[in-house]
Amino acid sequence: MSNEIQNNAIKFQKPKYTKLIGIILIILIGLFTIISLSISEETKLSIYPYSVNNIDGSKVELSSFKGKVLLIVNVASFCGNTPQYEGLQKLFSKYKNQGFEVLGFPCNQFGKQEPGTADEIKEFCSTKYNVTFRLFEKIDVNGPSAHPLYNFLTHQTGTPEPLPIKWNFAKFLIGKDGTIYKRYGHKIQPEELEADIISLLKQ
Repeated sequence: MSNEIQNNAIKFQKPKYTKLIGIILIILIGLFTIISLSISEETKLSIYPYSVNNIDGSKVELSSFKGKVLLIVNVASFCGNTPQYEGLQKLFSKYKNQGFEVLGFPCNQFGKQEPGTADEIKEFCSTKYNVTFRLFEKIDVNGPSAHPLYNFLTHQTGTPEPLPIKWNFAKFLIGKDGTIYKRYGHKIQPEELEADIISLLKQ
């Protein structure tokens, strides 16, 4: 008799536990979905999944800049905008201790105004403008051979087609979360970005 009562008790409790397990599984699936969407959104909008080579050829993961404000610029040594190096260096020197970095990407696509080797570019920047911010390998920023980073940057315009870089010294200001805060044309002087940089550093 007692065995029959015990079996009936087990039968009575089983649906209760089954329902509880089902609720736990639903909660876990929901949490997993939220986390996956969050990761997917960060990957979609952030520069952090990309890597680049510095001017010496070493690989640099852009995720290493998490939490910093970045100014990404395509640069050239023999351009009417080349004196902007001075303004870029001033911004870097002023705010580097607050988490600000300038990333310079030499590019020879505009009037062939960056024809030199990596060593020649480094020496020019160092001796002419005392550049101490980071320089990277020469890349293309437009067209089928554009670096993946610039494919990403030029597509973040709300249009299905990229908005090409027009000339040397176009600028992208990147927030601490790796997303694009604002894009500036090549005619915008570095000092004109200072208020935006200060604002991002305070966030």
